Amino acid sequence: MESGTGQPGRAVRRRPWGAQERGSFTAELAAGLPALMLLLFAGLTAVGAVTTRAGCVDAAREAALAAARGEPGSTAGSRYAPAGADISVTVAGDRVTVTVRAPVRSFGARLPRLTVAGTAVAAVEPGAPGPRP
Repeated sequence: MESGTGQPGRAVRRRPWGAQERGSFTAELAAGLPALMLLLFAGLTAVGAVTTRAGCVDAAREAALAAARGEPGSTAGSRYAPAGADISVTVAGDRVTVTVRAPVRSFGARLPRLTVAGTAVAAVEPGAPGPRP
């Protein structure tokens, strides 16, 4: 009896389909998991950056409107600003410009530190006491 091995009388024992690739999923997972984790941390940091920037824009808008009405702009902006934000109010002629900068909390110790900013400009309202930073 010849079974395809070239040797008479010897039966070929066939392995089930896929037996040659045993353990390959574990190896691929071990190689790909760090990349997936890096993408997850970068994605979470990006979501945090967008949220922080929206907070900066809101705080800058509120501070500019308050300063244009004659109220202290930095005080109004600090109520809406994200934690650790830096608020700068500039008055030039009949315009008030407010810039709010805040650090972004990054997920992962090795990712670079990011800072986002939001700026708003408002015209000084007529009849209001002078703008106050």
